[in-house]
Amino acid sequence: MPVFNYRFRVQASLESVSEFHFQTGILKKLTPPLMIMQVHRFDPLANGSIGEFTMWMGPIPVRWTALHSDVSRESFTDTQIAGPMKSWRHTHRFLRVDEHTTDVDEHIEFEHHSGLRGLWSRLLFPRPALLALFTWRAFVTRRAAARIEQQRRSGRP
Repeated sequence: MPVFNYRFRVQASLESVSEFHFQTGILKKLTPPLMIMQVHRFDPLANGSIGEFTMWMGPIPVRWTALHSDVSRESFTDTQIAGPMKSWRHTHRFLRVDEHTTDVDEHIEFEHHSGLRGLWSRLLFPRPALLALFTWRAFVTRRAAARIEQQRRSGRP
């Protein structure tokens, strides 16, 4: 089964990074500007919560439903229960480096379908596209978590 790993460092506490990931509007925030994301349902992050959305890859809609599990302040997993892949399990881990630094570890195990359906998902999610997506997500996470961290330090809500 193919695996994609991506790790980046955030100059913010684990609490600030986690707080960002628990925001209900996070999926749209983490979506690159050239991709349209239509959210149909996104429950607050908890064990058993569901996210249903459509990603528009140009003129092509890609419907996806994910189930969240193993949710804690340090990690959570989203598993595709309906979508373009044969399987997709994405684990997000937040690792405290020190009081004001956190590593974010993204680990995805996935499998394409066989035949034409698999060709379709391979075209949509090649390794360079995943790398670009997670590079964007790292940028957004760093900025958002830094803002949260600044608010925490100044005592502002």
